[in-house]
Amino acid sequence: MDESQLQKRPQPADAPARTGGPAEAVDLRASDADRDRIADILREALAEGRLDATEHSERLDRVYAAKTQGELEPLVRDLPAGAAGRPQPAPAPRPFTPGSGGENPNLVGILGGAERKGRWRVGNRITAVAIMGGVEIDLTEATFTSPELVIHCTAVMGGVSIKLPENVTLRGGGVVGIMGGSDVKAFEAPDPGAPVVRVDGFAFWGGVEAKAKRGKKIRDWTKKQLDD
Repeated sequence: MDESQLQKRPQPADAPARTGGPAEAVDLRASDADRDRIADILREALAEGRLDATEHSERLDRVYAAKTQGELEPLVRDLPAGAAGRPQPAPAPRPFTPGSGGENPNLVGILGGAERKGRWRVGNRITAVAIMGGVEIDLTEATFTSPELVIHCTAVMGGVSIKLPENVTLRGGGVVGIMGGSDVKAFEAPDPGAPVVRVDGFAFWGGVEAKAKRGKKIRDWTKKQLDD
């Protein structure tokens, strides 16, 4: 076989480049940010009445159990934000408004209980005293009006329980335990503009607990503050 015959032999076509189709996209592993984005869409749908409480709870459980993006997409496909087919940008953090008139309550539970929860405007300080009783502080629906909130706790043969949104910063380590203790699950918010909650005080034969409540978030501090 001469050289001219070799040149006439058909040459194999180049293999097409892999570009990645829709099937590959849905198989991508979901990140925490992906799950949080879907949870935010579901939360807005609940607030707008598009989902009832049972549907929201069921879908939220599936969100945090999801391993891939393909498992997340069907959970919001019938909602306006999900139908857009692209991530919804989170609102940019805004500065706090000084002098907004938040509450600085003194909560005292002596041989009984005291609690503060629901929609309320919290200031920069809460004092909680539990003596042979209990105090519950729920900030998951509160409007934060100060960049820093200090919760000073005194627990004597009693307990103080604090619940927070997921996206505030919680800092503990300031509770002194004398035959008692504290369980403050400190964490840093990803948003640098988020409020900071500090827990201090002491526990004598008692306890102080502070932790985030899964699925509870405040996304825009000042906007929420002005809407209330």
